[in-house]
Amino acid sequence: MTASLPRQASPPDEPQRPPEDPRHKFRRRALTLLIIVLLIGVPAGYLVVSANQSRNSGKQKEEKYSATGLTAGWPSRVQRRLYQVRMPADSTDVAYYETNNWKTSRLYVQFGTTDAGLDWFLKTVGTSRNALKKDDITISARDQKVVGWEFTGVGPWSGLVHKQKDPAPTQDIVVNLSEPQHPMVYVVSRTIP
Repeated sequence: MTASLPRQASPPDEPQRPPEDPRHKFRRRALTLLIIVLLIGVPAGYLVVSANQSRNSGKQKEEKYSATGLTAGWPSRVQRRLYQVRMPADSTDVAYYETNNWKTSRLYVQFGTTDAGLDWFLKTVGTSRNALKKDDITISARDQKVVGWEFTGVGPWSGLVHKQKDPAPTQDIVVNLSEPQHPMVYVVSRTIP
């Protein structure tokens, strides 16, 4: 059995409050409702928008990383710096693909350039046109298969391997010189993480 406490009477010197005006009561309730909506509705709306953006971003990343071949466009600056593949600014037909595993990371890049652009590219890699060997396809059959490259068309084809001490990347480079003023360059840059 619980004991109930006696009800305390209001002090005799405190004036009685008049009954609340219905308009004031309506305004007070409307203000309370507005505050509740703002405190609950705005964060909830933000969460819904954020979740949709996150889901869309995830779908885009899934599409990007589930690709099984070259993606048209430039690799990111971070990728180009990490794999040491700097391309001339006026490159055309640029496409790339990156693979990563516990053993080796690879960046596959192809681009068209000019005669001077090829010289500039080879210089930035740390080599020169003199290192290119005619009819030397330096990109392995395995790497060709990954991105669907076939070096069997009109040539001449030339290639080189630019080896560097780990952790710097090693680049396998093949150049199609069928149009000497507009060579097509194929690069596989691999690094060991």
